[in-house]
Amino acid sequence: MTAPVPLVLQAIEALKHGERRTAANLLEQDIRTGPPAGDRWRSVSMLASQIGEIETAIEASRRFASPPTIERLLFYWGRLATYGRSADAVADIEKQGGPVRSHPAVLTFLGTIAGEQGRFGEGEDLLRRALAQAPDSPESWFALATIKTFGPGDADLRAMDALAATFEWAPPEAQAKLHYALGKARDDVGDFDRAFDHYQRGAALRRRGGGYDGAAAHSAADRIIRDFTPANLSKLTPSQAGEQRSIFVTGLPRSGTTLVQQMLAAHSRISDGDEVNLFKPALIPTLDFTFEGALRYQQRSESADPWGDVARDYARFIDIRFRAPGLVVDKSLGQSTLIGFLLHSLPEARLLWVRRNAEDTALSCFRTSFTAASHWSWSIADIASHFQVEDQLFEHWHGLFGDRILVVPYEEMVAEPGKWIGAIATHAGLDMEAGMERFHEGKRTVRTASVKQVRSAVSTARVGAAVQYPQFVSQFRAAYGA
Repeated sequence: MTAPVPLVLQAIEALKHGERRTAANLLEQDIRTGPPAGDRWRSVSMLASQIGEIETAIEASRRFASPPTIERLLFYWGRLATYGRSADAVADIEKQGGPVRSHPAVLTFLGTIAGEQGRFGEGEDLLRRALAQAPDSPESWFALATIKTFGPGDADLRAMDALAATFEWAPPEAQAKLHYALGKARDDVGDFDRAFDHYQRGAALRRRGGGYDGAAAHSAADRIIRDFTPANLSKLTPSQAGEQRSIFVTGLPRSGTTLVQQMLAAHSRISDGDEVNLFKPALIPTLDFTFEGALRYQQRSESADPWGDVARDYARFIDIRFRAPGLVVDKSLGQSTLIGFLLHSLPEARLLWVRRNAEDTALSCFRTSFTAASHWSWSIADIASHFQVEDQLFEHWHGLFGDRILVVPYEEMVAEPGKWIGAIATHAGLDMEAGMERFHEGKRTVRTASVKQVRSAVSTARVGAAVQYPQFVSQFRAAYGA
């Protein structure tokens, strides 16, 4: 007798045919009928995350955490934090025994959460408790460097220097974390040449895990620009999706998108916001996210409103991700290849696209150890190539959709915040509120490398920051062009 095919494998097979909803139902069935614990739930959680099924992903990760080990528990708590449920993760940690709560990796997790919520003193205390037990932990040093401002003769800087001198035994990712932390510390004290050296070393270590295919990215952008024309868009059936909750903010990483998100999130009609990356899962029925794939999806769909279905799947994801009522800010980056589908599926959507001086943005990306694997950020030449692609796509979408996209120039916004906050609110369909100018006083969780910056009032301090790194600027200009 043939054994039944596991439900997770059936889900994977459904996804090969673009049947996202079928795959979601199979994973939900697996949750209902499967065992209460075990290793298998890790892969279920990861697959559910990829297709936008947040509740399934969280429940599967909870089951993976049994029997409990530090690594399994951190995977579960990390899933909760990723989906805006840091309070649930902290509450679960508080239920654990003393050895778990005082484990250095758990203290580092808690310190990171405290920093994301603007409780920097508490975060630093937790991280120092972690380092007291594990002084060679690059994760703890990196988290501390994120929320601390270093000064001349800093004892923490000396400790990291000493660790780096004997740290070659560590895995490349761990070494890279330490170098990014040292780069941040050296930048704080104005030692920009040594900071640049650490950033270069950190990037080179991360690049060992895989590089960036610039030729493929340029080719994909060329195809998008060729395919997404007014004539071709008219071949897509109109979406019947009506009003929805999301206000979209996009742009390159480190370009000021979090600043715009926080301004909007200070409005009384907005309940939350984050980098959610949930529109792409709604497009899984296209299979390859190309215009040809979109036409094939439309042809095989039995729905009278296939693009409305995409919009409704996305809206359901958002409702699950943000459990409080009200408008939300979707500040998902890396969506430049999907803007045509997004604005077609969501005909009422408005988009804010933040643009910042390329050299300042590029330097900030090079200095940042992104949580996601942003392969393009590990080489100055690759950053330039990626920026060229993003420039092409920005010009194309702005030309195609016009007034639906408000371009927010970072330098102008920080120079005249009152003017631009008003323009941002108007484009988002909101009335201007005084509290939007005091956004930095909010206590929202901010999962970004700029956790300290967004807790401060608007400033022009970072405008022109790239001049402090002439080696970087000369290499970037040579690769990027004027």
